[in-house]
Amino acid sequence: MIALKDSLGSDFVERVRDFFSVNGPLSKAKNFEFRPQQQEMAVAVAHALEEERHLVVEAGTGVGKSLAYLAPAILLAIEEHKKAIVSTHTINLQEQLLYKDIPILKKILPVEFDAALMKGRQNYLCPRRLERALQQANELFTGPEQNEVKRLAEWARTTRDGSLSDLSVEPDPKVWIQVCSEAHICTQKTCGQDQRCFYQQARKRLLAADVLVVNHTLLFILLISPEVQQERESGFIFPNDFLILDEAHTVERVASRQIGMNISQYGLRSTIQRLYNARTRKGLFTVTRDAEGVRLAAELVEDAEKFFAAVESKCDFKKGREFRVREADLVRDTITGRLTTLHARIAEVVKRTDDEFLKAELQEYGRRIRDTRKGIGDFLEQSAREHVYWVERTGKTAQFLTLNAAPIDVAPVLRRMIFRDNCSCIMTSATLSVGRKDLAYFRQRIGAEEAEPALLGGPFDFQKQMKMFIVKKMPDPRDAQYEQALEHWVAHFVEKTDGRAFVLFTSYRGMQQVAERMEQFFSQKKFNLLVQGSGAPRGKLLDQFKSMPRSVLFGTDSFWMGVDVPGEALSNVIITRLPFAVPDHPLIEAKLELIEERGGDPFTEYSLPEAILKLRQGVGRLIRTKSDRGIIVILDNRIVTRPYGRAFLQALPKCPVEII
Repeated sequence: MIALKDSLGSDFVERVRDFFSVNGPLSKAKNFEFRPQQQEMAVAVAHALEEERHLVVEAGTGVGKSLAYLAPAILLAIEEHKKAIVSTHTINLQEQLLYKDIPILKKILPVEFDAALMKGRQNYLCPRRLERALQQANELFTGPEQNEVKRLAEWARTTRDGSLSDLSVEPDPKVWIQVCSEAHICTQKTCGQDQRCFYQQARKRLLAADVLVVNHTLLFILLISPEVQQERESGFIFPNDFLILDEAHTVERVASRQIGMNISQYGLRSTIQRLYNARTRKGLFTVTRDAEGVRLAAELVEDAEKFFAAVESKCDFKKGREFRVREADLVRDTITGRLTTLHARIAEVVKRTDDEFLKAELQEYGRRIRDTRKGIGDFLEQSAREHVYWVERTGKTAQFLTLNAAPIDVAPVLRRMIFRDNCSCIMTSATLSVGRKDLAYFRQRIGAEEAEPALLGGPFDFQKQMKMFIVKKMPDPRDAQYEQALEHWVAHFVEKTDGRAFVLFTSYRGMQQVAERMEQFFSQKKFNLLVQGSGAPRGKLLDQFKSMPRSVLFGTDSFWMGVDVPGEALSNVIITRLPFAVPDHPLIEAKLELIEERGGDPFTEYSLPEAILKLRQGVGRLIRTKSDRGIIVILDNRIVTRPYGRAFLQALPKCPVEII
């Protein structure tokens, strides 16, 4: 610790403090405005990084969080030859960091640094695999697929970075999976010296960069497992790095999905058909002319379909897309033995193959077959302790199944994986607290009990900028008069602000029913009604909402968070119901059961704090800048009629409240 402080210079924290001061270097930037909370956060981040500690920070909207963590992170990365890995949940924030915040700091910070976006390797085209695909097109691809390979070859000659985001038309996934970069095929040894290899060139940029921007899903894929992390002497992904996770309120959910298991029916079928597809008579076993492999793969596709059909017959999907599996041996294991035989056949063919590239391709599919076999075995045995198991319908028309398992409580896993000694992880978001300054609820859920908490508030004057209306007259949602009352009050408050409103729902079906019944009202009053899920993607809906006057947007889950509409376009946020999660997802149901098993109260320990966080997220859509003005409307009388309502009100910004 002393050596680190000496090498940084004892004034590191003071330099950061000065950078964010009224007359500091940042004050010369365009639109800079001194914010004490921003300076306080930057100093807390600097302390934590300097002393290799973990920190959890809630800083309200408008604080300028990203600059507050980026500036100290960049200074420390340069001075200590470390890497700053910044992870976000949304693409919007990644773009803000890369194209707005980092360029500001490049002009002002007294050091030169490089930043790069880290994408999963399957985002990149592998020219060697593309070359092979062109050579073996007849054995591997159908006519239309061969045309797609040619299109990708033409694009490869002109693309800047060879990544999916540079493609104007999304490629056929069946073709892309055979030409993209793969861990054991496109390696440093095989492609590292190739100037044309897009992934290896991107990798060189990543190794040279001081700041890497990544998303939470990819981060947890790269972290691999607690066991891998515990073996590391320092750092998380690179030998000498530290983590900053923005939008940290999503970490528990993302980590649960990534750390768990996911066996996809579609994925298994695709893998087998890469080896041999009986319908098209194409595949790697055709290339190697292996008749036994062809026979095994053709039979196994049918075996897999029968196995998943047996799984489906045991599941009741009446409640939704997920079915929880509570007992081991849901169905008879008719498939892992067949997968073992196929895996052995691949190994046999590999031994006889001289072509190194073909060998690598076969070995990659062998690994996938082996991992799937193990996953299905684990799922049927339910071998992992304190995990929840479920089957989920997937695909555009829910025509496929996936077998899932996830740890019920992710805290012990993250404690070992991220919150290790002699490492530094900073987590931040505008909404982490549920009424306590020590952020205890969030820290316990993610295993960060030892991390230092900081609750900084925000720069907005909610007393002047926001007013809240609570409709106590609303009937209970189970009452026959409820729907009529909901339509009446939505209409009343939408007219009050001449549209310019978000109406947030907790149920997709409920939202659509209200939208249908109110269509005539919006049409008569000449409001522009936008409804989530009616065809346009989320980004397009937002653009329409911002650009078209008198707009009203009906939204569910994804519009409660991560949506930024500053200015007059959004002047009214109507919350139709307190956002208690329906415990219909197996993971939530299992979390509630685990709390009960441990002698706790599932409502006060999980359901209530989660609903408070979600409500804070929804309310947080309204005031995004110091000049914003508007109203919040809560159409759920439980916030004033039930004892727990006080907990919701205490967690919301202090502003004038009118109860109707």
